[in-house]
Order: sequence, then structure tokens, then C-alpha cells
Amino acid sequence: MPPKGGSKRKPAASDGTATPNIPSLAEHFSYIHLPKPFKNPNYTKNVNRRAKNLKNVLSQERERERSEREKRRLEKMDAEKGEDEMDVDDNSNGASKVDEDIPTYSSIEAPPSVLPQKKHCDITGLEGPYTDPATGLRYHDKSVYELIKGLSVSSAKDYLAARGVSSIVK
Repeated sequence: MPPKGGSKRKPAASDGTATPNIPSLAEHFSYIHLPKPFKNPNYTKNVNRRAKNLKNVLSQERERERSEREKRRLEKMDAEKGEDEMDVDDNSNGASKVDEDIPTYSSIEAPPSVLPQKKHCDITGLEGPYTDPATGLRYHDKSVYELIKGLSVSSAKDYLAARGVSSIVK
């Protein structure tokens, strides 16, 4: 329900002697009437698409990779079967081949860890659960904290640079 007296009154019918409507400053600088080149006029939303959670995405990715590995394995077996039928006498090449599916230190590709990155003390290298609010340095215990309080600003910046952090020391 509108407040009392808050409604706008319509102007009386003009007889041609009234001044024409002048647009307000907001209407003059408005961009609403201009075309928007960043919007695709032919875009239609896909109604069949639904949001997937991370667990579903990861399981689909693992399944896709597993099927690709299986496909490569079958192609390799078919290729080896064809070679065996052609060259029965030559066994030296088959023994020296390294199977691509056997994981080695250089071939394993792992996804990023889901665990949080461990925080280490900037001074000792031990686990550093505490952070000095003034310098941003991480420390292991109170004895290291006493050492950090006595550091100069340039030394604190050097420790932060060694960790790869470029923050402003307060």
C-alpha cells in the first residue's frame, strides 16, 4: 500500500502550450537503450544441464581415464599379436620394451592433494603452527618466537622471501 500523498499525479492534458518533457540527467546518461555487445542475442539456456558436485566430476574423470587405458592396452595387445604372427623368431625386441602401464617414478601423474599444505617454521624448518602477526613469520615454539621478536625488518623480509612470500612487514 503506497504512503498517503506519495503517488504521482498525472499531468493534465496538454493543449500544446506546455513545455516538452526534458529527460532527467539519469535518463540522459543511461546505457539501458544501447546495445550490449557482450551478450549473445542467440543464446538459449540448456535446460538439460544440471550442476555436478566434485565427487561426481572426479568419478567420471577416473572412469574416462580407466577406459582410455583399457583401450590403449587392447590396441597394444592387438599390435603385439600381429607382430608375433609375422616374427616368431625375433624375441629380443619384445623383452626390451617397457610396458607403458607400469607406473614408474617419472610416469605417475597424481592429482593435487586434498589435504591442506603443511606449515613449517621459517627459522627451524620444523612444523610451525604459529604465525607472528607483526612479521608474518611462522614459528615452532616460544623460544623461536623470542628470536623472531629480536629480528630486524630486513631479516624478516629475507626469511619471507626464502619462503616465497612478499608481504609488507608491519
